[in-house]
Amino acid sequence: MKKIVILGSTGSIGTQTLDIVSKNEDLQVVGISAGQNISMLEEQIRLFQPRLAAVGDEEKAKELRERVRDTNCRVVGGMEGLLELAVMEEAEILVTAIVGMIGIRPTMEAIKAGKDIALANKETLVTAGHLIMPLAKEYGVEILPVDSEHSAIFQCLNGEKEKTIDKLLITASGGPFRGRKRADLENIQVEDALKHPNWAMGQKITIDSATLVNKGLEVMEAKWLFGVDLDHIQVVVQPQSVIHSMIQFTDGSIMAQLGTPDMRLPIQYALYRGARRYLDGERLDFAALGSITFENPDMETFKGLPLAIEAAKRGGSMPTVFNAANEKAVALFLQRKIQFLDIYTIIEEAMENHQVISNPAVEDILKIEQDVYDRIESRW
Repeated sequence: MKKIVILGSTGSIGTQTLDIVSKNEDLQVVGISAGQNISMLEEQIRLFQPRLAAVGDEEKAKELRERVRDTNCRVVGGMEGLLELAVMEEAEILVTAIVGMIGIRPTMEAIKAGKDIALANKETLVTAGHLIMPLAKEYGVEILPVDSEHSAIFQCLNGEKEKTIDKLLITASGGPFRGRKRADLENIQVEDALKHPNWAMGQKITIDSATLVNKGLEVMEAKWLFGVDLDHIQVVVQPQSVIHSMIQFTDGSIMAQLGTPDMRLPIQYALYRGARRYLDGERLDFAALGSITFENPDMETFKGLPLAIEAAKRGGSMPTVFNAANEKAVALFLQRKIQFLDIYTIIEEAMENHQVISNPAVEDILKIEQDVYDRIESRW
């Protein structure tokens, strides 16, 4: 029986992870967490019977504690609760599906406790990859990617040696506004940006897909996950979302991972550490598909990608600034307080106003995040 903990069990990745658990008798959830959605968390507690549940909001934790007092699940709150969840003795693997830099400390503590990490929290590697990857090596744990693109690369590397990688080819759908120019994006509404053509994802990551920030974050992650420098990572637009990513090897051959756009596949692949298991769902029909097409990303219109690459090249604390500014900007856009294109402006201004710290500690990362939030709030 493989015992798992899920940070962010009420979100898109979390609920799909639980779907996999419900269909595999050798998986057991021993701990779950949510930020505020205690109604869904209560349902999950009653259905999956975890021993421990954490709620980010302390007041919500108190309320949930009363609601599930008839169960055997103990409820804890705040960061201390997340940390307790992350190091549960009986758990083998931690699924980090929470959004934001709040995932850094629980991930690091889980690594120190010897837990493998199924990583769906981009911010962990984007801002703290220089801390996470050496720590994982020191404690002998695996960082198993859950993003479809990184999972695709992980799958293509099965049986291959990482030193034979020549180039990572990370695919992008292009988002809902592929083909449009900057003038076409001036009056974009929230509803328009949330209509992803292929994937069903949470609101924040869907907006990131529309700005191509998401692809920039994936480039940053790939650098740390696979030990490849930025000059050997290329983004390719593949609108059908059939090829999830590719590797070009040193002998010139290219290996690709294909499949329908179903996030359960990379989640399950990570949970079983690369072992193949049956998964229900649609299968690719190549005759019906007809063709697979490719384009270069429009780096002039969709500035999220080039800004991310610039932040990654400057390194140190700059990726934290990029990520924090984007998080705040996306939140403001979803609240209809700014326009779509203002997201880029906010990121650019934050990067221009930052002096890079070359090797930031966790405390530096979290302080920089708050400083960026405060500056944006005062300006916007």
